[in-house]
Amino acid sequence: MKKNTRYNVLIALTYSVTLIGGMFFGYKFLKDQGFQFQKPVQFADSNAEKVDEIIHIINKNYVDEINADSLTHLPIDSLLHQLDPHSIYLPPAKANEMAETLGGNFEGIGVEYYILKDTLLITNVVKDGPAFNAGIRQGDKILKIDTATVSGKALPRDQMIGRIRGRKGTAVRLTIVHPGDNQPVVFTVNRNRVKVSSIDAAYMLNPETAYIRISKFGADTDKDFIESVRTLKVKGMKKLILDLRDNGGGYLSAATGLANQILPENKLIVYTEGKHEPRTDYVATGGGEFEQGKLAVLINENSASASEILAGAVQDWGRGVIIGRRSFGKGLVQEQFPFGDGSALNLTIARYYTPSGKSIQKSYKKGYNAYQNEIEDRFNDGELTSETLTGAKDSLQRKNYTRGGIQPDVYVKLDTNGYNRFYSKLVAKKILFDFVYDVLGSRYNAAQLEQKMNVFAITETDYNDFLKYIQNRHIPIDSKQLYIAKPLIYNDLKLLLYKYHLGDAGYYKALNLHDPMVKQAVTSLQ
Repeated sequence: MKKNTRYNVLIALTYSVTLIGGMFFGYKFLKDQGFQFQKPVQFADSNAEKVDEIIHIINKNYVDEINADSLTHLPIDSLLHQLDPHSIYLPPAKANEMAETLGGNFEGIGVEYYILKDTLLITNVVKDGPAFNAGIRQGDKILKIDTATVSGKALPRDQMIGRIRGRKGTAVRLTIVHPGDNQPVVFTVNRNRVKVSSIDAAYMLNPETAYIRISKFGADTDKDFIESVRTLKVKGMKKLILDLRDNGGGYLSAATGLANQILPENKLIVYTEGKHEPRTDYVATGGGEFEQGKLAVLINENSASASEILAGAVQDWGRGVIIGRRSFGKGLVQEQFPFGDGSALNLTIARYYTPSGKSIQKSYKKGYNAYQNEIEDRFNDGELTSETLTGAKDSLQRKNYTRGGIQPDVYVKLDTNGYNRFYSKLVAKKILFDFVYDVLGSRYNAAQLEQKMNVFAITETDYNDFLKYIQNRHIPIDSKQLYIAKPLIYNDLKLLLYKYHLGDAGYYKALNLHDPMVKQAVTSLQ
């Protein structure tokens, strides 16, 4: 297996359920911290004119001093790659899609789905959302969207999503088959804004310690956090484990709003600054819901941007302990400059700095491709898998790496036990997911799983049926590698089953029973 492929599979499967091909319609924010919009620039009848205008915008707004003359004869993408990895050009269709998302105008019916054998399988329905109120339930299969047949067609994922999306108040007709039925039923669902909490899980780990998982910083994350903390305090919370692993960021206002609930009054949270942007300080206002009490924040190599802002502030002020692995290192602020033809330029205008003045952004001096592969380099150099952080640091120092991101106070290595070529092949072909949704899901129900969470395990019968499922998919079984991967396969099937029946909350409760970072956090808070 190629190095890049091996690593991508390895990292993706550390939290296996995140690979599930599903999303909540009506709940998606890709907004980068501090992201702003300029009024459209009316110009550019040719590509050459657009390049000239982009260079003009760079001269007036870019975060650093730049020799714009050296960029004149480059294609747009190459031109921007010369600047930094996060300045990008968006063609009209992409710019429009992002504008809708960033503007909060993404609306739908409120379902999570998985593409199983070229059929849209509903894996979750947002309670009290449009689909839920119409009678659509988990396990339903969508055969047609309006007049278009989607079952049995290998439609690209974006085309499937696009057929269900639409403006609030518009209707979509879904032809659906319920589990165990042969006769399809037609539902007319009116699209609407769907409210889904940005808190994936919030519960008590023990009588004094609570766990809150946040996978992205959305418009209401700080409000959702306040609500969760108040509920957990009633249950006896005095200590908190805040899980920001694999949280790629989101709204700046959500990050600073959440920091307000944790940091004392007048403490600097973060500041931004660029060549054309004066320093802007973001300061805690005080009076937060969790200013008192022990705090642990979990991060890893995929925790980025807003996650790093919060973790950096907590670390700099000594408000809590940071546990895990060095964060991604995304500390650049983008501003969008729309053009008259519908396209747009997302240009880096400033950097983020922690309260102590540390730049969050990792180096991109080696070029765009090297930046894209930097996480893989961490794996190959042992930073993610060394037994101790000292060993990882020594490896990096020998290679004179420029770092970035937030370094944890307590290091926890990436667990690679059970990962091998055969297991990676099963994941690449979606066998684990398909088996759970196609076979295993119907054998258990939510009540069974919830009642037996501490002792539940996949049975030998389930596992043997899984092996038959592999064979029916014409995948040769490597007995030696299967033996090594067997405990991991058992665990993944269990977690996927919990995800299917009990959603994110159930998944994290099951995962955290044996999660090494969570165990370390509990110990650190004693």
